[in-house]
Amino acid sequence: MGRKIEIVEVGPRDGLQNEKTLLDIGQKLDMIARLEAAGARRMEVVSFVNPKRVPQMAGAEEIMAALPHAQGRSRIGLVLNARGWDRCVEARCDEANVVVCASDGFGIRNQGASTAEQVEALAAIVAMRTPDDPPISMTISVAFGCPFEGEVAEARVMEIVKAAADLKVAEIALADTIGVADPWLVRRRVEAARKLTGDIPLRLHFHDTRNTGLANAFAGVEAGVDILDASVGGLGGCPFAPNATGNIGTEDLVYMLERAGFETTYDLGKLIEIGNWASALVGKTPAASVSRAGGFPVPG
Repeated sequence: MGRKIEIVEVGPRDGLQNEKTLLDIGQKLDMIARLEAAGARRMEVVSFVNPKRVPQMAGAEEIMAALPHAQGRSRIGLVLNARGWDRCVEARCDEANVVVCASDGFGIRNQGASTAEQVEALAAIVAMRTPDDPPISMTISVAFGCPFEGEVAEARVMEIVKAAADLKVAEIALADTIGVADPWLVRRRVEAARKLTGDIPLRLHFHDTRNTGLANAFAGVEAGVDILDASVGGLGGCPFAPNATGNIGTEDLVYMLERAGFETTYDLGKLIEIGNWASALVGKTPAASVSRAGGFPVPG
């Protein structure tokens, strides 16, 4: 098929932020190095949140200080507010990913701010950015449903998409934070968003809470999206979303795409090894099916 699909690895950030087992800085750096050796080119590696609220994300500055800039590598920092942006710039991240929640109920619990306040914060961050600062992407969390408010109206999501597009952010992502989307809803939201984003790339972020993550990824690719998030081993979850489980496993996504003839940058065998290794570190069996079952069987 020859079409390239970019997979943004979020294991070191989203994959670890909800785990009871806390990894130290050395273990996190080991995970990042292994993933880059397996083909990760863009990766969420840190989150600039209050470590008292999310202790799993402590050590962001130390991690970035230990990662020398490398050609063809982009290390992304998650940002929720102006303070997070300042830390991200000071830590010399290659990209900043700013989160805006699509519902007030989730936003107040997750970030202490309403959707409107978060859009204002995004605008303030964009206004502060200088040409030497990292590019800014924006992720809309609970874009397909909220654990506290239920259905999230498409019009609400598209208001945020338009606001971000008007601010000319580098990339816009729709996130199924609690894993409630279905493939048909994904297609509709992608089609609606693409009418507003112009040349700004669209990215998708799916949790596999209800076993629809890969189907949703398929729908997104069919709708023309070329950038997807995934977490090795299927690790992850959200501390502020009840019962949320991990992202779609990177190895599962790579297996599905490459079997269909799409191109990725990943080595599936190495991903399987990392999925098992990282899951063992946090005391879990890999959620990703391919890390349990292996790749396509080789006769003989």
